[in-house]
Amino acid sequence: MKKIRVAAAIICKDGKVFAARRKGGTYDGFWEFPGGKIESGETAEQALIREVREELNAEISIQSFFKRVRWEYPEFILSMDCFLCSLKTPAYELCVHQDARWLDTTEINSVQWLPADISIIEELKTVL
Repeated sequence: MKKIRVAAAIICKDGKVFAARRKGGTYDGFWEFPGGKIESGETAEQALIREVREELNAEISIQSFFKRVRWEYPEFILSMDCFLCSLKTPAYELCVHQDARWLDTTEINSVQWLPADISIIEELKTVL
C-alpha cells in the first residue's frame, strides 16, 4: 500500500486551536490541521512552513514537536508529524480550504475531524 509522509501544524492561540475544513476530494468537508506532504529533500519543519504558506498565505513559528501519528486509510498509510505552532502574523487567507475556526476544548469535538487528526484530540486538550 502507498505510504505518505506529511507534517501538520497544530496552531494554538489563547487556549484555542486552529482547524481548517477541507474543500474537494475524498474527504471534502472534514476538518484538519493545516499542512501537507513532505517533499524529497525537505525536513518536516521545512515542509510545514511551505505548506502553511501555500494553504493559508501565512507564516508560522514552530514551537515543538507534538507527536507522530500513523493512520491506515483505505487508499494509503499516513505518517503525520505534528508540531505545536503559532501564527507570526494575525491574518490568514483560505487558499485551499472552505472554512476555518479557532476551537477551544469545549468546541474541539464539535467538528468532523479527519480520522488521523481526531486520533490526537484528547491528548491535545491537555496542552490547550
